[in-house]
Amino acid sequence: MGFLYEKIIRPGLFMLEAERAHNLATIGLKTLSHLGPITEGFRVFNQVKGKAPIHLFGLNFPNAVGLAAGMDKNAEFPRGAAALGFGHVEVGAVTPLRQPGNPRPRMFRYPKQSALVNRMGFNNHGADAIRDRLARRYPKRKRRTPLGINLGKGKTTDLEDAIEDYLITFKKLAEQADYFSINVSSPNTPGLRHLQKREFLRPLLKELQNANEERVRRLGMPRIPLLVKMSPDVDFRLLDEFLEAILETNCAGVIATNTTTNRGQKGSGDFENGGLSGQPLRLPATQVINYIYRATEGKLPIIGVGGIDDPVSAGEKMDAGASLVQLYTGLVYRGPFVAKRIAKALSAQSHSWF
Repeated sequence: MGFLYEKIIRPGLFMLEAERAHNLATIGLKTLSHLGPITEGFRVFNQVKGKAPIHLFGLNFPNAVGLAAGMDKNAEFPRGAAALGFGHVEVGAVTPLRQPGNPRPRMFRYPKQSALVNRMGFNNHGADAIRDRLARRYPKRKRRTPLGINLGKGKTTDLEDAIEDYLITFKKLAEQADYFSINVSSPNTPGLRHLQKREFLRPLLKELQNANEERVRRLGMPRIPLLVKMSPDVDFRLLDEFLEAILETNCAGVIATNTTTNRGQKGSGDFENGGLSGQPLRLPATQVINYIYRATEGKLPIIGVGGIDDPVSAGEKMDAGASLVQLYTGLVYRGPFVAKRIAKALSAQSHSWF
């Protein structure tokens, strides 16, 4: 199937403008999500399970390979993604209110580098619509694979008011999230990356954890794991401050990394402005993962993202210290069953993370 996709299907999709092709893939995955027994049959056939589920953050993951945020921005096909073999799915980023994102064109392919650039700008339907969609189509108590929800701030929200944006979305989506990913690292929302600085990040995470604890006390509901999604473009001093804030506020883990604005790679002069993903991000993301693992002595769980499109690139992230991996650009270049291929290869290994 991989050969068929790369030689026949992908060339046809790549004749279309990148976002149009993305939307076409979204339609296909939405359709797969609504086929009832057929969807479940796909999931049973494609879902790779190791000798035991991977237990992290109080959740059981059937395999180590997840779909990164950005592909399913509006929680329209998490069931379809699970049917392709993903062991968890992260949707979003979600903001309190619906927003259209940045002007088009805002997504670009670079086949020679197996890369994408996007400057989407958190286009999404808003917290209320996404909450209602999940409650109807993929409710928490009926799903078989964990669902993460990626949270961001609105484009026009000032940094001083950003905490309120995250709190609103947290509270609206708490009933449907298996974990939350706090996105303070997208390069496509003005000022967002300033939230990675300790003076912004610590109060943000503290308030979210307070809301988490209030939910436990008031409703008797379990605490929702909070993970923080970080940029690969931070220096080690800022990275140390970032990790300090995460550990101080008892967050469950970190997602490393988001897309990069670094254009230092050979041949990168042709890249559009925006977040670069795919193979150019592979080494930088792995280096950040390894630094986090060593700096925290392996005590902070890491989901590794960046340049993963085969078992080797996934294994690099695991060897560097990741407990799980995610991909998105790899799906574009390698096809719909890339998660199954990677999960099968990883599950056959006798690695300590299992």
